[in-house]
Amino acid sequence: PAGSPVVSEEQQQQLDLLSALDLRREMPPPRAPKNFLSLLFQVLSPLMSLVGAVLGSVYREVCSIRFLFTAVSLLSVFAAALWWGLLYLAPPLENEPREMLTISEYHQRVNSQGQQLQQLQAELVKLHKEVSSVRAAHSERVAKLVFQRLNEDFVRKPDYALSSVGASIDLEKTSLDYEDTNTVYFWNRLSFWNYARPPSVILEPDVFPGNCWAFEGDQGQVVIRLPGRVQLSDITLQHPPPSVAHTGGASSAPRDFAVFGLLVDDETEVFLGKFTFDVHKSEIQTFQLQNDPPSAFPKMKIQILSNWGHPRFTCLYRVRAHGVRTSEWAGDGATGATGSH
Repeated sequence: PAGSPVVSEEQQQQLDLLSALDLRREMPPPRAPKNFLSLLFQVLSPLMSLVGAVLGSVYREVCSIRFLFTAVSLLSVFAAALWWGLLYLAPPLENEPREMLTISEYHQRVNSQGQQLQQLQAELVKLHKEVSSVRAAHSERVAKLVFQRLNEDFVRKPDYALSSVGASIDLEKTSLDYEDTNTVYFWNRLSFWNYARPPSVILEPDVFPGNCWAFEGDQGQVVIRLPGRVQLSDITLQHPPPSVAHTGGASSAPRDFAVFGLLVDDETEVFLGKFTFDVHKSEIQTFQLQNDPPSAFPKMKIQILSNWGHPRFTCLYRVRAHGVRTSEWAGDGATGATGSH
């Protein structure tokens, strides 16, 4: 304005600077800005709500029946396409049947296989019967062979005191049979009593407990007619071992005995030896006779001198006579046979 002092440009800049400083001093201090996190939450809150709503809608859509049906349909279509590709596009297997069977043809084949199975079963039954018969025959043959071996003469010497070859008992010169006075006579005659066996049982090969000839006491004798004149060399006695005896021992077995040969006159006796049968050794024992010079006898006498302790009777099971047969004796009314061998 007119009349104002002239201010230079430099002074004017200083004045402006001072004025600005004065204005800053007079202005109130600025307020502190709001919390940044709260502002950020306010900005993002609508966005999060929108995202949550979208996710909820998608979850409900996935869980809905329509989505499940759609997924199953798509999977079915995919599986059918895969099966069709494997069935028609893949090369057929060598063992795969090339033709389809009808129901009637299938039943026919089943019936045919059933008939074949029935025939096979019949053949198996027939084969089983044949095998059973063969087995039974084989078992019977084996059993006969075993019994034959058991009944075989293990002494390996000819037995001239065997009833099947003509030997017999001279009852007039043989001790009486043992009879139990406590047992009824009727039952003895029906052979219900073990000791009611005739003396001829000692000439049989069947040796089993109870099948023996018993005489009273511990001393007795038996005279055996031989099937011809025999040069006696050995004698064999057999008695079941104590282990198989029903009484638990062999006290009725003969112990000490003597052997004599009877000449043709039926009176002259030739002493052939005295022996002891030991029941603790073996059930079959052979004794060598003292027939020197050798003589042939039509009869043989065995005299029992003692037993192994039984107070009432003595049992004699089997007696074997060994030697060489010379001829049939002549003039002996017991056999009436003549001849030579």
